[in-house]
Amino acid sequence: MSALRFIVYSDYLCPWCFNASVRLRRLEAEYAGAIELDWRSYLLRPDPRRGKDPEAALQKFRRYTQSWETPGSEEDSGDFRVWATDSPPPSHSVPAHRAAKAAKALGVDAFRVFHDRLMTAYFTENRDISSDQVQHQLWSEVGLPDSGRAFAQDPSVLQAILAEHEEARGFGAHGVPAVRREDNPAIIVGAHPIALYRRWIERSLASGAAVDSDGRSAPTT
Repeated sequence: MSALRFIVYSDYLCPWCFNASVRLRRLEAEYAGAIELDWRSYLLRPDPRRGKDPEAALQKFRRYTQSWETPGSEEDSGDFRVWATDSPPPSHSVPAHRAAKAAKALGVDAFRVFHDRLMTAYFTENRDISSDQVQHQLWSEVGLPDSGRAFAQDPSVLQAILAEHEEARGFGAHGVPAVRREDNPAIIVGAHPIALYRRWIERSLASGAAVDSDGRSAPTT
């Protein structure tokens, strides 16, 4: 029986997406085999920012990251650190999504580990995940084959990213995180408590589920 699939629109520069990722990944493990998550791109910063004063931009960004303390104070949150390194702020959203798509091309497990690594590198370690050098380091840290990184620059990758962004907006998502069931156009926007996501999963499984031979609830095909 196939798993019930949830589509998750997210951006690697969004602190609330980090919280949603932590919660949804825990539920994916909790309901292993019954649900699966399909992470898709949404661009909060689609274009590079070009500032004339890098130091002023860094100081402004450091002040902005103080706002991360709000999502970091929530239950079941990611590990947030106010920016304390000399790394510049990420230029825009696209580079991280490109790298994530290259990881996804290597398989589900490769994507999962690299997705999590991008989030912690940015919000916890204060690293510029739009930097090719940083991406190369992260790629190596999680043990992915170096040859796979080249796919990130394939023109089809950017086309897929932009198409997913427009898809999300077509479903009514004008911010992220945003989640919908693959079989239902209704979309939930925002980083909700894990209990809400769990109730949604339980209701979904109950409304369209069968019990397999070992007694565990699973969605019907």
